[in-house]
Amino acid sequence: MKKIKNKEDLNKFVDKIKSQDGYKEPIAWAVARVEKSFLDEEKTLCANYAVINYKENYASFAVLFWALQECGIKVDTKGSEFVAKLDRDVVDKVLEIFDFLVDEVDGNSHKNLQNFMTIDEILSEDGEDNFCATFIFEDKAPKSVESVYLKLYLLSLGKVALRSLNLDGAFGVLPNVAWDLQSKPIELEWLKENEIWLKMSGAYPTILSVDKFPRFLSHIVPNDSVRVLDSSKVRLGAHLADGTTIMPGASYVNFNAGTTGKAMVEGRISSSVIVGDGSDIGGGASILGVLSGTSGNAISVGKRALLGANSVTGIPLGDDCIVDAGIAILEGTKIYISSVEAKKLQEANKEFKFDKEIFKGLELCNLNSLHFRQDSQSGKITASYNKKTVKLNENLH
Repeated sequence: MKKIKNKEDLNKFVDKIKSQDGYKEPIAWAVARVEKSFLDEEKTLCANYAVINYKENYASFAVLFWALQECGIKVDTKGSEFVAKLDRDVVDKVLEIFDFLVDEVDGNSHKNLQNFMTIDEILSEDGEDNFCATFIFEDKAPKSVESVYLKLYLLSLGKVALRSLNLDGAFGVLPNVAWDLQSKPIELEWLKENEIWLKMSGAYPTILSVDKFPRFLSHIVPNDSVRVLDSSKVRLGAHLADGTTIMPGASYVNFNAGTTGKAMVEGRISSSVIVGDGSDIGGGASILGVLSGTSGNAISVGKRALLGANSVTGIPLGDDCIVDAGIAILEGTKIYISSVEAKKLQEANKEFKFDKEIFKGLELCNLNSLHFRQDSQSGKITASYNKKTVKLNENLH
């Protein structure tokens, strides 16, 4: 093969690869270091990605595609995903093509090349071979641990919008493992089989949790304006937008859920829940997710919303809404709106008809400027026009 000397040569080489039968560009692709099972060296427990590509960097993908084929690994592009083991031969072939760019590698430039150079160095020094390439060609239910992790990274890094990826069956794909102090996965079966030796030799690991999902901070470097005061409170697959603060205590953000702007979170953001810019989820407040009590209906909380301490919402809220502390607004909750308040709310929700006094919570989904209260004398739940402005403390975000 003719040596690649410049970008023009590279473009010609890449065009030739792309013209091959069976070539197909993936939606997303990345190279990972994988953690393998102690009991079955073919079983992946966890995947760590440093550089994620979503609908981009197809020249690098084409070179990797070619290198795999040259090393006898046929990439199956007909399925929804493909995972290939990376060995020294594959990495060397990739670096051979990109050799002319090595001197340009610096800082944020040529991230994929940096990744391959780092892997090559590790393979040279340690002889480890726990590396793979993951390609997602169609957004279907994931089949491998590697593809589940790639999708979780895409969500957490904001490469794709929350609730936009197919994660059906992810729980069944991921193994339930113990996570040690270094965020390494350990199979429970292996711990049981080796419990006597581990404990008697003083080598039993410090276990932080047992779960299918790892912690967000074990995989994602957040933006400077994001604060997470307890790493156990956020799962990988959550997205924390700039300015988000996750307080300790009752706070929690599940996978495929999170914030789209500055937010104060002292309560629970369940799976598939999206919280808008400027909102405050008070201490112990709960937003029901698709896994708990919403009939599978995903919930969004709009901008500048406030969920009071220990409140619950099981319906989507629009902008400028408040749910008072200690009350639950669910799909079947009967909510009273007086004629006076209905007129005010009509101005903020022109397409909705406030044509009665009693509404079910489900009927008020996504409406703006609702202030939900409980009458202290009658006990009935009411909704009125919200006159208050929810404003976060800028010093905390």
